[in-house]
Amino acid sequence: MRNLTPATITKAFAEYAKKAPDKRTRTLMVSLAGHLHKFVRDNKVTQAEWLAGIDALTRATKFTDDKRNEYILFSDLLGVSSLVDMVNALKGGTPSSVLGPFHIEGAPEIPNGGDLWKGQVGEPLVVSGRIVDHKGKPAKGTVLALWQNSGNGLYAQQDSQQSPTNYHARLKVADDGTFCYSTVRPISYTVPDDGPAGDMLRALGRHAWRPAHLHMIIHAPGRKPLITEFFPKDDKYLDRDAVFGVRGPLVLPFKKAKDRKKLPAKLAARETLPMPVWTATLDLKLPAG
Repeated sequence: MRNLTPATITKAFAEYAKKAPDKRTRTLMVSLAGHLHKFVRDNKVTQAEWLAGIDALTRATKFTDDKRNEYILFSDLLGVSSLVDMVNALKGGTPSSVLGPFHIEGAPEIPNGGDLWKGQVGEPLVVSGRIVDHKGKPAKGTVLALWQNSGNGLYAQQDSQQSPTNYHARLKVADDGTFCYSTVRPISYTVPDDGPAGDMLRALGRHAWRPAHLHMIIHAPGRKPLITEFFPKDDKYLDRDAVFGVRGPLVLPFKKAKDRKKLPAKLAARETLPMPVWTATLDLKLPAG
């Protein structure tokens, strides 16, 4: 197509793509190109500015490997990962949240009541709760995928001193929907900011902190997995999460228990945990659908 202008280039792109074999792909790409074209027109983007953006993406490749993906980090820090989660979230149950980069498949199984803390650095935490379906009935057969950072703020993938699956586990809930386990109280941490995504944060005057959280994927029979995370109510970064992952119902109080007898009876480390111990109660409900 000849005689293109800033006003007609978006229509030309759509025309070029009209024979796309997949309609959804065409819809997404035409829309993406249209938004990019509008961004350039509205801001009169210079060649130097556009090349700076391309350079950031080029440098992102150098920071991406099997343990870190700078493109996912960009998506998280721009709020895109969180927005994708929100526009696809089912209603009527425990809210979903972002997956994050540190989930691993094939984590070891622990029994209901198992211990992840094992006396490691940090303050121990007892997590207990119950999971029900959208009708309030126990979600029998549900398996929880659990992961979090350690007491030094690092995930296992970031710390060669930890075992590869430290603080990663799978736990099957009881037939009545109850579950419990002992772990370490998670702490706030910064996302990696030594690459181009970190440069973006500094250019915007932003920090790289995430509030402390517990990650979880709820695998219930016959349902789509529910990816979520839970945050202690006293964390100072709740309203400034670098990746926009906090949802109001996912914020809960972490309390100190002084009486060992009030800890769940099935807790394997019940008699050995130092008292008082932090506790968190998660009452989970699967959304309909």
